[in-house]
Amino acid sequence: MKEANPQITTFDYPTFLKALSHLPGVYQMIDKSNTVIYVGKAKNLKKRVSSYFRENQASSKTTVMVKQIVNINITITHTEGEALLLENNLIKSLKPRYNILLRDDKSYPYIYLSNKDKFPRITKHRGARKLPGRYFGPYPSASSVVKSLNLLQKVFRVRQCEDSVFMNRSRACLQYQIKRCTAPCVNKISVQDYQKDIDNVVLFLEGKSAQLIDQLVVKMEQASEQLHYEDAVIYRDQIIHLRHIQEKQYISAGKGNIDVIAIASLGQHTCIQLFYIRDGLNLGNKSFFPKNSQDKTGSEVLNAFVMQYYLNSLNIDRQLPENILLNEDIEDKYLLEEVIENKNSQKISILTNVRGERAKWLSMAKNNAQIALESRLNNQSKILTQFKDLQRAIGLETLSERIECFDISHSSGEETVGSCVVFNQDGPLKSDYRRYNVKGITAGDDYAAMEQVLTRRYQSVGQRSESNKKSNPIPLPDILLIDGGKGQVTQAIKVLSQFEIDSVLIIGITKGEGRKAALDTLYIPEFSSQFLTDALPRKHGKVILKSNSQALHLIQQLRDEAHRFAITGHRLRRDKKRRRSELENIPGLGQKRRQLLLKQFGGVKEVKRAGVSDLLTVKGIGEEMAQLIYNYFHE
Repeated sequence: MKEANPQITTFDYPTFLKALSHLPGVYQMIDKSNTVIYVGKAKNLKKRVSSYFRENQASSKTTVMVKQIVNINITITHTEGEALLLENNLIKSLKPRYNILLRDDKSYPYIYLSNKDKFPRITKHRGARKLPGRYFGPYPSASSVVKSLNLLQKVFRVRQCEDSVFMNRSRACLQYQIKRCTAPCVNKISVQDYQKDIDNVVLFLEGKSAQLIDQLVVKMEQASEQLHYEDAVIYRDQIIHLRHIQEKQYISAGKGNIDVIAIASLGQHTCIQLFYIRDGLNLGNKSFFPKNSQDKTGSEVLNAFVMQYYLNSLNIDRQLPENILLNEDIEDKYLLEEVIENKNSQKISILTNVRGERAKWLSMAKNNAQIALESRLNNQSKILTQFKDLQRAIGLETLSERIECFDISHSSGEETVGSCVVFNQDGPLKSDYRRYNVKGITAGDDYAAMEQVLTRRYQSVGQRSESNKKSNPIPLPDILLIDGGKGQVTQAIKVLSQFEIDSVLIIGITKGEGRKAALDTLYIPEFSSQFLTDALPRKHGKVILKSNSQALHLIQQLRDEAHRFAITGHRLRRDKKRRRSELENIPGLGQKRRQLLLKQFGGVKEVKRAGVSDLLTVKGIGEEMAQLIYNYFHE
């Protein structure tokens, strides 16, 4: 049984926190399987994220979670309230396992204004927005909406009662007596005057009028001057609540679909940030790092990205937005608009010189692009440092440019899968990752599995000259890393010798005593001295690096990534097999007839017990097929 959780990789949080911003935003904690395990929001990202890495955490659950972190993704927002809304959207879509206290089936509340009635009603709404009318929001909490409605009720005196109550009133209710309603239920106000109040409500909720706040400020100052401090406090609280209502979250964009794209550059490196806003909600963002962007202006790089991204969207039937916002103008925007309209029968607008909240969206995207680019460059610098430390630690003559790591995963020999992951001096090279389904070996024979995987990887390479070496799509590595000891390394030596490959250094890594990462041991075969500047002191080919060695951290990261990649492939293959019905193995028995058999007999077990005559009673099963099914289960 080789399906075990991979050794936890230590997250280099001091380096990460050093470059982290103090701005508000959302953080996504990621484990070694590249799964988001926690999403949180913060008013100050640096302070909040730093708190997770302090000693003596109050919650043991937090301690367990932090040990699983290998990376943290950051999204900068304008306000903490905006971060809260984005956090909610991400939790709903990603369902992180450590967000259990925040996970529920509730959505953020809205203020709803009906429009089907002669006297429209204003109220709180949560859930699907299917009722006819206007929706304002979303808002951070239900209590905030309730307070806002109470204040609106005092100021505009618009009804909030249920329709069933409103339609059956014979006299004005208490709300009219305390001046919180104009009693339209008993015609105490005309339709025209009531509509004026509704118009004022709409204007205020849309943030188009500040007159009421100005009036309250004047009243608060007058009450304070007259020493009526209690009244001044009431006015102050009303102003605060009105500000909460009036606040527009940049994460909300009505009902429109908008892509917000910004580019940031630092030296010869470029990052493009794309925010997806659908139905008024920010569904998240993605960073792109275009290759070959050196010596190009930001406009040129952005133009190439936008053209490729959206033309490819047409080919894969990706949903296109109505508006695309760019922080720099591009040369071919009108051409792209025309192509999309002609090919997709959809009109889109590419906008650059925008104002108001759209300009703030672009500013947010640009800020995230800059931070993502700085983080990437810091990570690349760290990886390069690790490569150099590896060169020093094991005495390599030259600095490695490419390392491939292999691992095998299975459950008691079932559905064995081999993995190959690749790192270069920029980090993981995921386009060169490969999985191999191992077949035809004795179940649980890891040596035979490793031999088969390496053979399939290198059989097309062989001994090549420098001229045709460049034409091979996947080059040879400088270092071949094996998750295992002398036995697995021996298989690697055997395979490379078979194909006359003598330019690759082979290294094995084995778990330390008690599976402690600090005690992990490297095994370097004796013949590898040709790659080394001098013979390192080692016993029987073993090398033990210091626990704080950057070289050891790099090798462990490669090993753990190969293990994760193998386990993922193995589980997918195993689960697919276990979900597969035995009836699918019978040639000529299609899906419809399989379903009929299962329905008629109640399951595969009863189909196995059935005789030929019983099988013939099922519609669509003839004598030949019935005999074929019977023979399959009984021969």
